[in-house]
Amino acid sequence: MTRTKKTGVKTRGGRVAVIGALGLASVTLAAAPAFAKGAVDITAPHTAHVGKTITVKAHGGDDSAGYLHQLCLEENGFGEGWHQENCSAAVKGDARVTAHGTSARRGNLEFRAVLYGLTSPHDQNPVRLHASDVVTVHVR
Repeated sequence: MTRTKKTGVKTRGGRVAVIGALGLASVTLAAAPAFAKGAVDITAPHTAHVGKTITVKAHGGDDSAGYLHQLCLEENGFGEGWHQENCSAAVKGDARVTAHGTSARRGNLEFRAVLYGLTSPHDQNPVRLHASDVVTVHVR
């Protein structure tokens, strides 16, 4: 008379369940859309004095393939609305830009950085990919 282990059937059932779960997970991940990861960071002083230089720096990137990136700094101050201050060159990978300026009067200046995707260095229709949070500089 031969003896067989009763745990053999349970072990095989467990393996089948794990393999099935992994297969389902891989199919689910393959069907889900892929999202490009990107970010834009901006730095500026909290306060500045009238007539003194204000330096604003930004860097950003996106891992979406096939795009050149251009990063632009925009300013909103004294009721003028948002307008571009400075833009980087079109680059592959991360882009960096710095703007230097002064304020002739007191008040709040807001800055933001916007990352654009380009199909060529002379693309006339850039695609807005990401924008930074708005930073405020209090001019005294």
